[in-house]
Amino acid sequence: MNQGKYIFAQLTDFLPRRVFDGIVSKYNGNRYVKSFTCWNQMLCMVFGQLTGRDSMRDLLLSIEAHKSKYYHLGFGPTVSRRNLGTANEKRSYKIFEEFAYVLIEEARKTSFRSDFEINVDGNVYALDSSTIDLCLSVFWWADFRKTKGGIKLHTLFDVKTSIPTFLQISNAKTHDVKILDQISYEPGSFYVMDKAYIDFNRLFKLNQQQAYFVTRAKDNMRFNRMYSMPIDKTTGVKYDQIGKLESYYPSKNYPGKLRRIKYYDEETKRELTFLTNNMDLKPLEIAYLYKKRWEVELFFKWLKQHLKIKSFWGTTMNAVKIQMYCAIIAYCLIAIIGNKLKVDRSIYEILQILSISLLDKTPVREILTDYDYKDVKEQLVKQLIISGF
Repeated sequence: MNQGKYIFAQLTDFLPRRVFDGIVSKYNGNRYVKSFTCWNQMLCMVFGQLTGRDSMRDLLLSIEAHKSKYYHLGFGPTVSRRNLGTANEKRSYKIFEEFAYVLIEEARKTSFRSDFEINVDGNVYALDSSTIDLCLSVFWWADFRKTKGGIKLHTLFDVKTSIPTFLQISNAKTHDVKILDQISYEPGSFYVMDKAYIDFNRLFKLNQQQAYFVTRAKDNMRFNRMYSMPIDKTTGVKYDQIGKLESYYPSKNYPGKLRRIKYYDEETKRELTFLTNNMDLKPLEIAYLYKKRWEVELFFKWLKQHLKIKSFWGTTMNAVKIQMYCAIIAYCLIAIIGNKLKVDRSIYEILQILSISLLDKTPVREILTDYDYKDVKEQLVKQLIISGF
């Protein structure tokens, strides 16, 4: 890495500029633009994410303090509140959405794990959503409740790579189960979700595409047991049953066989009943897969704590979506850098280091390496003996 570059410029070298320019051309993003291009806009937004700016004013104040570095940081000749605000309002969020998916694919390739705890051929995905509250008087388009606004971030999280693979931003009123219609299911992969996603018509379509689901059974579900599988009760498994749905409409929507497993979790002292269409995995493996659903919750928590998706730098829906997709771009960029440079640190640790180092000129590999500078061995050299004293 070039030692004369700022760390932020070294980071942006990992972004595929040619791919981004192709997406911009597709949506005419730089039409009528004289100086502040879509690339400049995205770098400003990513800079704000990595440094944890709370508002547009905060972001511009920190950027304008380094006007002499604009060219080297990739911000273009001029950055102002007006041109950044106008760009976020007018330019299509689809540019940044499409580029985010490009980085998602690259991050998944560099983060793939072959040592997953359960031997499954396909991928394991955790599906969930998180609601972000907004002020209704400012974000008038995000009506949620009578006095409160909000948007919902739907995420399909790849458990094996810790990278989100599908993202959908919708009004907070949108029911979670509708997102199942927009997911392209991979044969042989597992989709882990909670009770909110139980819609037997949609789950049967998932089953027909030779994918598997793992969810919690509702308490009022009527289940006609056909036969039981042998179990070891010392493992916490209460029963492992194969059967069909009994109620009229659920049985018509899902006419196939289902598997119901009851498990006592010693850690939480709770009994959990799982529902799945996979008949091959062991009961404990099904329980373990459902436990992995917690990772998407941790992802939401991390995103809200360490990147800026709760306080927004624009008030229109387009500006909000651009900011959220730029947060995902920043997240994937950190993951790509950590894996390509083989940095033995978590994404959180990498972000913490970079957030206060973006304007240094240290090679990024050096600053992210856990090196003990105190443990330096002096070279053995023969000292000249000075006599006469």
